[in-house]
Order: sequence, then C-alpha cells, then structure tokens
Amino acid sequence: MKAFIVGGTGFIGYHSTLEFLENGHKVSSLSLDDIDLGDWYPKEVKVHYGDVFEMGEGEMAKLFKGHDVLVYAVGPDDRFVPEAPAYPYFYERLVTHPTRLAKAAKKAGVKKFVLLNSYFAYYHRLHPEKKLPHKHPYIKCRVEQADAIIEAGGETMAVSVLELPYIFGAMPERVPLWKDVLLDMLIPMKTVLYPKGGSTMITVENVAKAVYGAAEYGKHGKKYPIGDKNIDWNSMLEVMLGALGKSKKIVNIPCFLVALYGMKHKRDYAKEGKEMGLDPVKLMHDIQCQYLYYDADELSRNELKYGSGGISASIVKMINRCLEEYEKEGNPVK
Repeated sequence: MKAFIVGGTGFIGYHSTLEFLENGHKVSSLSLDDIDLGDWYPKEVKVHYGDVFEMGEGEMAKLFKGHDVLVYAVGPDDRFVPEAPAYPYFYERLVTHPTRLAKAAKKAGVKKFVLLNSYFAYYHRLHPEKKLPHKHPYIKCRVEQADAIIEAGGETMAVSVLELPYIFGAMPERVPLWKDVLLDMLIPMKTVLYPKGGSTMITVENVAKAVYGAAEYGKHGKKYPIGDKNIDWNSMLEVMLGALGKSKKIVNIPCFLVALYGMKHKRDYAKEGKEMGLDPVKLMHDIQCQYLYYDADELSRNELKYGSGGISASIVKMINRCLEEYEKEGNPVK
C-alpha cells in the first residue's frame, strides 16, 4: 500500500505515518514547513511542503497520483477563534477545501480516503434534540464536512470517517495543545475548579492504529466514533496533577457558573470582532457538563481492529512534554 498523509508532520499525522511504516507500507506527506524534521522523523517518508488551502486541484492531483490511500489530517479545530461570523471561516477550511482535495484524490486514482473528523458529530447523531449544529458553527461544519467528502468519493473512492474524542500523547518538536487549553490554567490554581462531566478518551498511538484500520477495513460512507476508555473529568485531572507533582483539591462547580465564565469569554471575543466555533455559553450545558461516553468496541474497534489501553501513561507523556516547554520558557513548574 502507498499512503499519502496530508498533515504527516502534525500530531496525529506523524503517529499515523509511523503506523503505516511499521506495517510495511510506503508513505508520502504534504505538510507545512513549520518545524525542523530532525533524526526523529523517518527518512524514508517523502515529504512535500505546501499549504493545502492554497493549492489548486490539478496540483494536488499530481501529488496524489500513484497512491492507494489518502489520510486527511489537517484543518482548524474548535480552539481557533476567527473573525465573526465563525461559520464562513470553518466552512471554507473544513468543507470547501477538503472537498476540493477529495475530488483531486479521486481524479488521481486514490481508492481509499480516511477523514479525521470530530466526535461532536456523533454526539449530534446520538442526541439530535440538542440541535448542536444550529448552536455551534464548528459542529455544523464537521457534520457537513463528512457528508460532502463521502459524496465526493462517489463510486470509485471509498471514504471512511473517524470521529475523534479527547486524545493524549506527545511528539517531538510540537507542543501538546493541552498546554494552552488546560495546563496554563490548571498549574497556578490553588484549588481546581471544574464542572462534573467526562468524555471518551484515547491515546494518539491507538488513533494511528484506527487510521490504519480505516485504510485497511473501513467501509465507504461509514462514520466511526473512535475511542477507548470513558473517563470523568476528576479522574483525568487527578492523573494530570500527579504527573505535575501537584496535590490539589478538585471542586466541582455547577454548570450555570461555568456558563457565566463562558459568557464573559463570548463578550470579550465579540469586542474584538471574533466568534468561537463552539458557543462558550451553550457549550457548557451541551457538552462540557455532560458525560460524552460510548462503547467504542461496538462502534469502531471491532471493525477497524485498533488497540486500547495506556491512557494514563499517555497523559503522563503529554505532561512531561509540556514540562519541557515550560523549562524552555524559563517558567519551570516546581
């Protein structure tokens, strides 16, 4: 098998690259030239540099020609806050450009397309009464992305969609997103204030195995919620605090108080002319204060044959990588 990974030097793309190589396949990649690929990156991977959002369909088709499977592992996640309104930005980056790329892959003769999507789309299917796409532009675009690319695959290119939950792990050169999202807030807290809730979680290594499994066994048009273990926020925070060497009390605050904090966030961004892809007020009631649990064995693991286990160790690995970054910044965590 010859695999082409769009975003092969990113977090999931890098680990997916290792998985394909470990199984004896050839890998090419399209990536931004934003980090130094030292000895840690496999030399046998043919890396092409370029911005996929600026490339023409013909240029992409030329790159993809001769490959059997394409993995699409790029695009903005819900942390990015664009100029208001948010929907056009996310639609362009999550639907328009990836669909154009999928058509280029199909034109190039690619037979399998693996799309990395979000488990928010699965949660929407599970609870349509919450009307999540109507409240959150990011979720709306993730739903539209999967449907558009499945349609683009048509009858000649099988498209499998992986809906990804919380992911832990690390890689060289790149700082885990958890540093900005949670640790910068968690470390200075004397008492950790956090709502009740939880999520399905998985290690990045097992995500990579799921990517490979989708390339091998995935069915056209099928959406696979990926995951491993259902973990509540308190348990996740306890592992993180232990890895940081911190002993702190965790106090669960009511959801309406967290929503008030989200309201402040929303107002601050509005003053800057920006809008979040996930409405920070409705997000708390819809997602953050919920238990987004499911049985990944039945939904995806049995079919895609990917691994399980190691989440606590993966959280520790992520924390250690972040601690290295704090040291570089001159702000060691004691």
